[in-house]
Amino acid sequence: MIEIKTTSLAKAYQVLEQIPEFVALQPIAKFAQRLEGKTALILVAYDRDLAVGVKMGYALSDSVFYTWMGGVIPAYRGQGIAQQLADVQVAWVCDQGFETIQLKTRNRFKGMLHFALSDGFDLIGVSKEKADSIADYRILLEKKLS
Repeated sequence: MIEIKTTSLAKAYQVLEQIPEFVALQPIAKFAQRLEGKTALILVAYDRDLAVGVKMGYALSDSVFYTWMGGVIPAYRGQGIAQQLADVQVAWVCDQGFETIQLKTRNRFKGMLHFALSDGFDLIGVSKEKADSIADYRILLEKKLS
């Protein structure tokens, strides 16, 4: 049984290090700097004592929450863990009074694009910032909360 818990940045970072899509992670100090002074939520999914997934985000404004980093370690994919993390995040975001969730992903992460679209996000923009190829274009998605 998977259990979702709020946690520290350090624990979440340990999980991110196990996710192959994040091969070039910035140092944890950069993560801390980005979250500093912001309303943030850091979640980790556990299978007993093993951390297997992560989802974190922070407020962009009083009404918009940015779901920033997330993923599930490969051995645990396809079990609905990403959806469980997203559901817990959405419940918390709604409780905090946010009206919208936004996320960015790269065009090459087709699994994330599919997940976001199937979870009710809409495509609202494409950015070529720091992109050497179409695969690295950043896709901006948004989900209105009711």
